[in-house]
Amino acid sequence: MIHPKATLGLLAMLATHAITSHADAAEMLTDPAFESTALAGEWWATPNIELEYRKGELCGSVAGGTEQPWDAIAGINGLSLLEGEHYRLTITASADPAGQMRALVQKAAEPWTAEGEIKRGVSTGRQTMSEAFAASETHAAAQIVFQLGGSDKPWRFCLHEASLLSGQEPASVVAASAVPAIRVNQTAYFPDGPKRATLVRADQTPADWTLVSSTGETVAAGQTRVNGHDASSGLEVQTIDFSDFNVIGDGYRLVVGEETSPPFAISSDAYAALRQDALSYFYKVRSGIEIREDLAGKGYGRPAGHAGVEPNRGDVSVGCLDADTARQIYGEDWGCGYRLDVTGGWYDAGDFGKYVVNGGIAVAQLLGVYERALYDSGGTSPALSDGLVQIPEAGNGIADILDEARWELDFLLAMTVPEGEPHAGMAHHKVHGTGWPSAPLLPNRDREERILHRPSTAATLNLSAAAAQGARLFAKADEAYAERLLAAAIRAYHAAEANPDLFAPYTEGNLGGGDYQDDDVSDEFYWAASELYLTSRDPAWLKRAKASPHWSGPVFFPEGISWRSVAGLARLQLASVPSGLPEPDLRAIHSSVITAADAYLQTQQQEAFGQMYHPAAGFGWGSNHSLIQNMIVVATAFDLTGNPAYLQAVRESMDYLLGRNALGNSYVTGYGTTYSHRQFSYMFAASIDPSYPPVPRGALAGGPNSGLADDYAIKLLADCAPQACYVDDPRSFSTNEIAINWNAPLTWIASFLDDTR
Repeated sequence: MIHPKATLGLLAMLATHAITSHADAAEMLTDPAFESTALAGEWWATPNIELEYRKGELCGSVAGGTEQPWDAIAGINGLSLLEGEHYRLTITASADPAGQMRALVQKAAEPWTAEGEIKRGVSTGRQTMSEAFAASETHAAAQIVFQLGGSDKPWRFCLHEASLLSGQEPASVVAASAVPAIRVNQTAYFPDGPKRATLVRADQTPADWTLVSSTGETVAAGQTRVNGHDASSGLEVQTIDFSDFNVIGDGYRLVVGEETSPPFAISSDAYAALRQDALSYFYKVRSGIEIREDLAGKGYGRPAGHAGVEPNRGDVSVGCLDADTARQIYGEDWGCGYRLDVTGGWYDAGDFGKYVVNGGIAVAQLLGVYERALYDSGGTSPALSDGLVQIPEAGNGIADILDEARWELDFLLAMTVPEGEPHAGMAHHKVHGTGWPSAPLLPNRDREERILHRPSTAATLNLSAAAAQGARLFAKADEAYAERLLAAAIRAYHAAEANPDLFAPYTEGNLGGGDYQDDDVSDEFYWAASELYLTSRDPAWLKRAKASPHWSGPVFFPEGISWRSVAGLARLQLASVPSGLPEPDLRAIHSSVITAADAYLQTQQQEAFGQMYHPAAGFGWGSNHSLIQNMIVVATAFDLTGNPAYLQAVRESMDYLLGRNALGNSYVTGYGTTYSHRQFSYMFAASIDPSYPPVPRGALAGGPNSGLADDYAIKLLADCAPQACYVDDPRSFSTNEIAINWNAPLTWIASFLDDTR
């Protein structure tokens, strides 16, 4: 997603795959069903586990009071693994009372290289779990271990079966041939919008297609247009255009020969639900507050995370990095003598870190949903309403989007360095644990010590920009809060001016959180000055914005707007928020947005799957979010001009996210026939352990990433075409993470599409 996690080996999440047994499969354990008590001596345990071996099971009484999973271990040695060989680990286990188990097939010496892993919560009922894997290297001495620590109270763990088979077939990966050849928007096309699908077909002659209703009746027909080889997908493709058909209904399918598409609807109101689901995601990832199941949905209720209740070690009172670590990563002494209460905010992504630069752009774009509705919907958009989603604040007379944004704005304010301290008024870059915890994990169970990292200029300007935007939008709803936000925004900007080059360093993500390294903050200065001008109308802020190289320079790029590149967001705000800008300036700003939108349309017209995204360097980290950012530019051009070509282009580009892509996969959880649902996440981990909640409906997966920055993707997706560099597996955090700064623009574009239907 946003940052590589170099220590993800600690967090490997391995799911069960169906495989076919190999003829040469061989059992590697001498007594997998525990039938002979004479073999009891093969198993060992740490002193805090008392083993009891009897016919049919091996049990261990695990002492309480441990912190980490590896503080209490039972295991068996005497195994060996061969590089490239395929294995299957199968276990049947139970517990009394419930407990957490981590089973590993690993090297029997440092660095304890894990080859296969099963993480699961176990309880009184027997559970059978299985995992197939291939050894990445040869281990002459290997072992199976069960990590059982991390519980305050004693518990009993029992194994009823433990099997390790060698000579297995590799875990299956969905083959391209298994994906329907006809790629469609699996959710809905607008009746008056473009309706195109992509046919994957090696034959270079046009094919006859039919559109059939849910009853099988042919309702439209035509011939495909041959595109030939598509560079971004690596496929030979043709286009089906059924835009002339506009009858509302469900269960439509396209048919070409023996190929049939997934079902889809033709509907005007498909995006109302997506706006609600995408916005509801944020309540589920709130930190520092109990998540109520009656509001979040069945299975999503949980205690407050990082609220100063054991075993958490934050965020009520968090200190700074120790001097040695600070010197190591900053190259100089840095520390602080204060502690901050930074409870609240949203968990950034799959992990429990909270980052001001990512929170800043995420909350700004969520506020942008409200602001666009305020000026471009005639005041009729549901985005302006109180009661749009189920959150604790619903019914308080303030729009739900503002309530949700306030949860993050308050956290950003809390990250401010206090008066009288060095760098007073600046924002700490981030807060997260000193190490990566073992996953899956609910946030209230995280034992890692939480630490504030050094303030940064980028974080400070994110705080300034987001707070300034919030100040004008809260002015009517809560005047006192709006004044507090504006004062904080001004204070932060001046602090950044006094410290213009305090950058966050690159550490390879090895300190328990992502870096969000950025050594060019000219765009953040431009963004913050622009927001302060839009809120205050003070010419002094306009003067600062105009002094930026971004005022008249290029700000829109094929890669889209991101936390690292916010100048485009500033330009969109200047273009769309009423401000009293001089007419020549406003015309130039509008022209730049329209020119950028036209460029994105040109990209789209060259893409066989209809997306307005294809950077020359390949698909980047979070490409789905980047695509939406480009769509937001085009949507803004529609708001400025009323030109329907821009609206229709946004509608068609949405098809890519909802299934019209190389993999035939909808990247929005819960939408379509085949959709991402196994994203990397500590707490939304049902695909790893069914006792955890699943990834929420309306969550956006990061998407294809040509960079392949995790071991699983590197191993599985080598030489992939850009669109195919994705796997719906929690081990692939570089292609399949979820994040607040991805769901915020998803909420924005869903709201736009629903408001303009």
